[in-house]
Amino acid sequence: MHPNALLELATELLHQVLRFDSPADGIVSAFFKQHRALGARERHTLAETTYNVLRHRSLYQHLAQSGKGEMERRLALLGWQGNEGFLRAALSEQEQQWLEKVRAVDRSALPEKLRHNLPEWLAEPLHAALGDEFWPLVASLNQPAALDLRVNTVKAKREEVQSALAQAGIDAQTTPYSPWGLRIQGKPALNKLELFTRGDVEVQDEGSQLLALMTDAKRGEMVVDFCAGAGGKTLALGAAMRNTGRLYAFDTSGHRLAALKPRLARSGLSNVYPVQIAHERDERIKRLAGKIDRVLVDAPCSGLGTLRRNPDMKWRQSPQAIAELREKQAAILASAARLLKPGGRLVYATCSLLEDENEAIAGAFTEAHQRDFKPLPASQALAQAHVAAPDTLVSGNCLRLWPHRHGTDGFFAAAWERS
Repeated sequence: MHPNALLELATELLHQVLRFDSPADGIVSAFFKQHRALGARERHTLAETTYNVLRHRSLYQHLAQSGKGEMERRLALLGWQGNEGFLRAALSEQEQQWLEKVRAVDRSALPEKLRHNLPEWLAEPLHAALGDEFWPLVASLNQPAALDLRVNTVKAKREEVQSALAQAGIDAQTTPYSPWGLRIQGKPALNKLELFTRGDVEVQDEGSQLLALMTDAKRGEMVVDFCAGAGGKTLALGAAMRNTGRLYAFDTSGHRLAALKPRLARSGLSNVYPVQIAHERDERIKRLAGKIDRVLVDAPCSGLGTLRRNPDMKWRQSPQAIAELREKQAAILASAARLLKPGGRLVYATCSLLEDENEAIAGAFTEAHQRDFKPLPASQALAQAHVAAPDTLVSGNCLRLWPHRHGTDGFFAAAWERS
């Protein structure tokens, strides 16, 4: 493809993504379907340029003000993640001079808001919570995430999968905490490998694996994944149960549950029962009240713990949206708690960085249910599940994962046992 044509496509894609009316990954995927003639290298350049602009949007918009022409084109130049010589071939002499000038700007001397590239409503609570660790967090959020895999222990062993990946030329290292995980740098075409198509592995962040491990589902139990979505944690729970017992995957979205079906077929699990519910008070939930051994509530949340993968989330969320989510989170947790039988375990989790969605919700639940639910220390739950170095993963009684500390997405989890 001619350099000018690729730069024009990058500009067009940024036009669509920067409207922030849909998730960026969906827009990028739809864009590539519209332009099927694009090669792998061209798709990589377009996608990575887009995500780079989203990560550094405040800074790039500030720098772009000094240029001329279409704003999205200037942003594409600043965020370009393709071949540098290819880019220069698409630029006028004036654009080349401008780009050299703005690249020479001392970014360390710019105001904080241009260096952290977060909206102030998000930067302020994170800075207050982390202190000197705020800037290491910012640096980690502005880097792409590694690719984590969960080995399906019903079908394979971790060392066997690691060896098979090595034979395919893929270096996979064991994850530091999860006994199920492997980590790969880069983005190899896993879906073409036999070990993927036969269900030996699933793509799943190590932090997400730790939520399933903390739930500690056992053979023969009755277990509920209350907000199952596309079923990543459902499949992890089903494998932990050794394909025995009964595992309900509840979700209000039939579309999300439909995405579980091909993954479920690959996994070889037969103990999973996907169920679409109308809301958290659905009659089908009431019929199971007091009968369930384990409930995982991976609650709807802001998703701000996934900014390495979804940098558009920081621009698409708002304080008002967080307030609405908090009401929903509290209602879902209270409803899910009714499912537990005495001695059962309840786990509340999010992929958010904010205390408002995490400790605040867990603390309010503990206060309101002192008679029936006793907090279970996360370090104890993780140690029982053979997680390495569990004490390094907790804050107080709760699991607290940070990208800059643990190399995972940002996750939170609190657990209780029913009296």
